[in-house]
Parts: sequence; C-alpha cells; structure tokens
Amino acid sequence: MRSLLDHNKKKRSCAARLDVSLGLAPQHRPRMFSCVSGFWVLLSACLVAVCSFSFLSPAWIVRSADLHTSISFGLLWHCSESLERIPSCYTFGGLGRFNDIPSSSWQTSAVLCSGGCALLVMSCLLAIVTLFLPSGLCERRLCTLAGYMQTAAVFIMASGLLVYPFGFNSTTVKKYCENSSIYYAGDCQIGWGYMLAIVGVMLSVFLPFFAKYAPKEHISPTPIPTIL
Repeated sequence: MRSLLDHNKKKRSCAARLDVSLGLAPQHRPRMFSCVSGFWVLLSACLVAVCSFSFLSPAWIVRSADLHTSISFGLLWHCSESLERIPSCYTFGGLGRFNDIPSSSWQTSAVLCSGGCALLVMSCLLAIVTLFLPSGLCERRLCTLAGYMQTAAVFIMASGLLVYPFGFNSTTVKKYCENSSIYYAGDCQIGWGYMLAIVGVMLSVFLPFFAKYAPKEHISPTPIPTIL
C-alpha cells in the first residue's frame, strides 16, 4: 500500500512539473498594489507640497530690526511687519514684471525652483497613475519616466538653491542687510523658507530609488522550463 501511495505521489509531482514546463500551470494574478509604490506616491505628494510651500514662502531671508519690526525676503515676495504687528507683503514689481526681482541670481533661482517643482508635480501624477495600472511593461515605463523626472527635479532645484545666495550682493539686499555679500547675509539671517526648501530637496533624492522598485511583481506568462 505504501509503495502504491509513493508511486501516485511521484506521478502527481511529475505531472505538475510537466504542466509548469509547458506553461499549463495556473497563473497567479499580479498584485494591484505594493507597499513600495504606495510609499513612493505618498512621499512624492508630501514633497510636492513642501517644495511648493517653500517656493512661495516670503521667509528666505529674515531680519528683525527690533522687537516690534521685522523684514523678510523670498524668491517672489517682500514682507515687512510694522509696530502694530501687521505684516505687509507684496511681490517684486507685481506678478507680471519678472524683471523687477532685485537680482539676476534670484531670477535664475526662481526659474530653476519653479521648474523643479513643476517636474515634481508631473512625476507625482505619473506615480498616482501607476497605482491603477496592472503590472506590466506600461507600468514599468511610467515608473522609469517618473524616476527620471524626479532625478532631474532634484538637480534643477538644488542648482536654484545654490544660485540664490549670489543675490545677497544686490543693492536691495544691502539696503536692508548691511555688509551682506555673496553667501553672506550680513545682518540678516537665513529664514525657515530657505531651510525648508533644502530639506525638501534632500528628501527628494530618495524618490528615484523608490521609483526603481515601485513596479508591482510581474509573473511572466511563459514560465521558465524546468528539468523533469
């Protein structure tokens, strides 16, 4: 009896191997969601919010003249706080007059940072689309494209942050921050907006790595033949 059971067991094992080698074995359905892709999308969305908020922040350079007044600069904004503790902010020359930004370095930084934020937004949208795609070639290509866009965004925004301190030598900054020069803010201090932008760029470095492993597991429709 035992020999008969062993014989039947061997027959079933051989038949299963034959089905796998011929591609007749039932295929597992690919997963529609993975932890890596979900975390990648979440991190991408958070960094889009961080970079956009820091880009629009008026607190890249801050000076507290005394206990009651303060002055701050951003890429596009200039704010001052009066004795009544009421902040007054305005754009440099208005939104339609880009040339009124007080330094060519700040103009370059504004273009680079806004371009990097736009790339992050588009890559985040692509990452969201991949969540609803079945595993396959299309999903892998979209993840790869989003990863390349995020890599480019990191380099572009990092270049914008490196160019920005060259504007400390401008006449407008010297007017409020005495003794300021390139990479030296003088009597002013680096504000939370600029620091937040640096943190956002540093965290964005990890996005392309998650994009590489974001595609869901894909089982080939033609399994590799096994030796019987």
